[in-house]
Amino acid sequence: MSKPVVAVIGRPNVGKSTFFNRIVGKRISIVEDTPGVTRDRIYAEAEWNGIHFGLIDTGGIEPDSKDVILSQMREQAQVAMDMADVILFIVDGKEGITSADEEVANMLRRKGREIVLLVNKIDNPRKIPDTFYDFYSLGVGEPIPVSAANMLNLGDVLDKIVSSFPEGAGEEDESTKVAVIGKPNVGKSSLINRLLAEKRVIVSDIAGTTRDSIDTPFTWEGEDYTLIDTAGIRRQNKINENIEKYSVIRAVAAIERSDVCLLVIDATEGITEQDKRIAGVAHEAGKGIIIVVNKWDLLKKETNTMKEYRETIEAELPFLSYAPTLFISVLTGQRVQEVMKTVKTVAENRSMRVPTGQLNSLISDAVMMKQPPSDKGKRLKIYYVTQVGIRPPLFSFQINKRELMHFSYARYLENKIREAFNFDGTSVKFVFREKGEKEQ
Repeated sequence: MSKPVVAVIGRPNVGKSTFFNRIVGKRISIVEDTPGVTRDRIYAEAEWNGIHFGLIDTGGIEPDSKDVILSQMREQAQVAMDMADVILFIVDGKEGITSADEEVANMLRRKGREIVLLVNKIDNPRKIPDTFYDFYSLGVGEPIPVSAANMLNLGDVLDKIVSSFPEGAGEEDESTKVAVIGKPNVGKSSLINRLLAEKRVIVSDIAGTTRDSIDTPFTWEGEDYTLIDTAGIRRQNKINENIEKYSVIRAVAAIERSDVCLLVIDATEGITEQDKRIAGVAHEAGKGIIIVVNKWDLLKKETNTMKEYRETIEAELPFLSYAPTLFISVLTGQRVQEVMKTVKTVAENRSMRVPTGQLNSLISDAVMMKQPPSDKGKRLKIYYVTQVGIRPPLFSFQINKRELMHFSYARYLENKIREAFNFDGTSVKFVFREKGEKEQ
């Protein structure tokens, strides 16, 4: 079962982004006192007592506003409500109930979703203002006093959220999640059908047929996988319908919960700006990435066609230099059998740990071969390196001064690590700590 989704809804400036950040445990949404700062939905993974779920922060709803930005924010929130299993409706306890709150409540009641009403900015639970009790009149359930800033009642709210999920929702499974991502009409659903050897996903030549993410569990060579077929991600200026906006956030959510992404590109179109944006989302999320060039059978071939195409990809997507590239034809089946083999390899590489002794020996040799940079007579010193994380691999370097670690030298060290160990298909992350600095 895919993760349940929780949408955070409310008027501008009631504390939605602060609450969102508290739940996910890191500062993702911009928090500012100016209404309308969060204009687009922001998705993140969250967990409470072993239950995992997706959380969407939204721009504030101003039901009667004619302002273009606020109107777009209202549409964004409408889409988030449509895809949510549970809606957190946040209101301002200091300001009291407003006509806009009443309109939002009317919108929510029509959605028929589970609603949790939070009265924010109640900083002292022993001094609940009289205005708090007015929120009962909204008719969307019992209001819960909270303080996003002080984390008042946060645990109770999370208990309420997860108890509202369907039974079994949010429980993690051990399968390798493979998200098939890309623009509309590049062959994502057809590729999945080939891999599954049966038609479980509707295939159509009409761009945008797949409106939602579809999870298909299957077993390959004795191991469990889940293929996630996503709606094609369109350029923002072409997302005109609510249903298309819904597709975009589902696709981004699919990337977030995947282990490996298959970035499907149309060989006849080449690398487009939209391909770069989609690739950037997966790269920034630290996912395993395989570039799959589909419709290879439709391209006129010459002696060096594949080599030249690969060079073009490297030039257009330099940040994906670690990603393997497969040239396939879903229509004819050409090289499709290589896809799952590569997925397995990339998933293993993303979870690999390098022994600390081997790692430090490698870095010592690399430093001897190429001296670290210096500035004003002070040279960079690397005291110790250890791998502190996987999926993606994360390496912690203890050094004398962070400012001396130039980007070019960090790239040199990354290349040395990649040469010695097989990290094909996964990004490699570095963190640099000065001597005596505590782990964060």
